[in-house]
Amino acid sequence: MKAVVQPVDSPELQEGVDKLRTLVYPHWPNAYDVEWHHSIWCWMASHPLASEMHRWALVVDDRVVGHLAAMPQYYRINGQRVVAHTPADYQALPEYGFHALTLMRKFFRTCENYVACDMVPGVIQIETRLGGTVVGQLEYAAKLLDVSRLPMPPVPASVRKLLHLPEWTAPARGYPSPSEGGPANIRAQLVPPMQRPRAPIPAPVKRLLNVGLWVVDEALAGAFGGDLKVQVLEEFDESFDRLFEAVAAVVPCVPEKDATFLRWRYGPGSPAAPVTVLGVRDGEQLLGYAVLRVATSGPDKGIDSGILDLMTLPGRQDVARALLRGIVRYFRQVGMHIIRYRFLASPTSPQVGDLRRLGFFSRKGRRLTLLAKFADPGLHKVAVDPANWSYVAGDGEATFWTR
Repeated sequence: MKAVVQPVDSPELQEGVDKLRTLVYPHWPNAYDVEWHHSIWCWMASHPLASEMHRWALVVDDRVVGHLAAMPQYYRINGQRVVAHTPADYQALPEYGFHALTLMRKFFRTCENYVACDMVPGVIQIETRLGGTVVGQLEYAAKLLDVSRLPMPPVPASVRKLLHLPEWTAPARGYPSPSEGGPANIRAQLVPPMQRPRAPIPAPVKRLLNVGLWVVDEALAGAFGGDLKVQVLEEFDESFDRLFEAVAAVVPCVPEKDATFLRWRYGPGSPAAPVTVLGVRDGEQLLGYAVLRVATSGPDKGIDSGILDLMTLPGRQDVARALLRGIVRYFRQVGMHIIRYRFLASPTSPQVGDLRRLGFFSRKGRRLTLLAKFADPGLHKVAVDPANWSYVAGDGEATFWTR
């Protein structure tokens, strides 16, 4: 029984990958939506660097038991424009977990430069074993807008037994513990376990608490961001090009996000669409922007919301504060319950202290890990220093698969 790595270049192998996904993620409803996954691959094929994208299937006896793709992206590293690949849609049946290493070896032998943002300990372990270097962890910041998202408090074992309640041992939202790493446990970490139930708060109490949250938010945001005006931006125009070049001139490591890329990443046809873009301008100059997304399916449909991207001119913390103020007000206005934001602190991002001032909280267990490897020793040395990066969750592959 020999495992062979083959390029995904035929309908038969694509069908095998579709079936594999349902076996690896049996509890994930989106795993069975073949058309949606095909639409994502069609979207990826429209990337300016699509000709440099790779997809491989791990095949045993004509059966697809694993899959891995390599997504290309332009980066500016120390002023130099380079292409780096990101591992994408990495999966394997549990009984072939060891052979999954073969797929990742294929990736590192094929791709000269590598940047990844991941949270699965087993996958991170494989990538670092094969040459990836951990750069740092993205901050996780969340803000509660509706008390309906409060988790149920712990229930004593004796009460659980008396009321026949299940054992809720999974971490909130199903994220694995870092101690559960290992190649053989990849599937176990990726399958969503039971979600922790939410507190059944009586409606009058809930309304009172939510009004209190709103009053506190308005008080906190009173002078937050000064008199800068936040507006909804209708398109990614040339001002986004000028903003990116101003950032790249100061920040040593940043994904290349000009107007053309942003139209591809967040425009019609992308998995993130539709998004809302907020911006702060000074005349024709764009001082900063934020890309916002609301969950449209799954358990968090119409409830969960996230900041996919937030970038300002380097050092303009007043712009970052104004955007945060506008973000909170926008999500509350459209009725969202919680905001999530993952980012690497940089001169183009809000400061952690400002997020706390506005009522955001953090959890270390939900942080994403940024990894990198560059063939050029000089570029690699620059890229593995987290202080050199401007990076947010929307720059990574993981956000392609949420909706």
